[in-house]
Amino acid sequence: MNHYFSLYQALEKLGAQTWLNQLPVDFGELFVNKNHGDFLKWQLVVENLPEFNFSSYDFINEVRLGSAADISSSDREFLREHLQKLHPWRKGPFSLFGVDIDAEWRSDLKWNRLKNRITSLKGRAVLDVGSGNGYYCWRMAGAGAKLVVGIDPTLLNVMQFQAIKKLYGDIEIYILPLGIEDIPAEMKLFDTVFSMGVLYHRRSPIDHLLELKGCLRPGGELILETLVIEGNVDQVLVPVNRYAQMRNVWFIPSIEALQLWMHRCGFKNIQLIDVTKTGVEEQRTTEWMRFQSLQDFLNPFDRSLTCEGLPAPVRATFLGVAD
Repeated sequence: MNHYFSLYQALEKLGAQTWLNQLPVDFGELFVNKNHGDFLKWQLVVENLPEFNFSSYDFINEVRLGSAADISSSDREFLREHLQKLHPWRKGPFSLFGVDIDAEWRSDLKWNRLKNRITSLKGRAVLDVGSGNGYYCWRMAGAGAKLVVGIDPTLLNVMQFQAIKKLYGDIEIYILPLGIEDIPAEMKLFDTVFSMGVLYHRRSPIDHLLELKGCLRPGGELILETLVIEGNVDQVLVPVNRYAQMRNVWFIPSIEALQLWMHRCGFKNIQLIDVTKTGVEEQRTTEWMRFQSLQDFLNPFDRSLTCEGLPAPVRATFLGVAD
């Protein structure tokens, strides 16, 4: 975990001393304290990955490192087998030396919907809350961000990122196995903060919006993507039990309700930039995510409904500026 020393330096330059005072000097402690039974196995996968030389890379149009011609077929098979040991891959796709990781989510589709609607990331310090395995972090770096910090409490996601970063080498992208509650309140540090696919998992969406605002410098931009339902400003869905088989879904607001929440939390210049119904071409079972996926969570006779009879997933993306 020595590469976290450069993160320490980068955060120090940003003035994040309060946060640094809460983080362990040895960043490896963040991982050890997770006590996940498979952590040593995942760590061994990352440590055993070779460091190949690559002829090219692309984080602007995709997340691609090298090509099939850069390594031998036996090395490529070795790479594929090791990356498969980090199954399931939820976000992607990635192309690594000719190994195409077709993840559950076609995250590139979501990125393409928002990349030209947000403030340019060039030269900005970015926080990605609920970053998963870092797919969007690589795209943010490709868009010119000077520093990208992702936080995600799921250790497997972080180890998937570590695997890709080992193949690439040094770059100002970091993912920490933390939740937003581990970031000091009112830090006001980042130029841009992303929260995509997180809000509906929070027991208090208002507190989440305030936490996100507290991470932004004055004038910084929030990109918020979440599930929404149809309805007026008073309409909010609170599932009785599960939503699309997910237990941890708490609040799904209407577009107008969420805009009001953002306004009440101190965001200005609030914009709705995209509304998209989630389809099985965007979220599905693949070789790299072999469990059930969206097609199993919808009503088989009416795909406008979940298997529980609730409105099927529709996602909206909003922008807001911190005052």
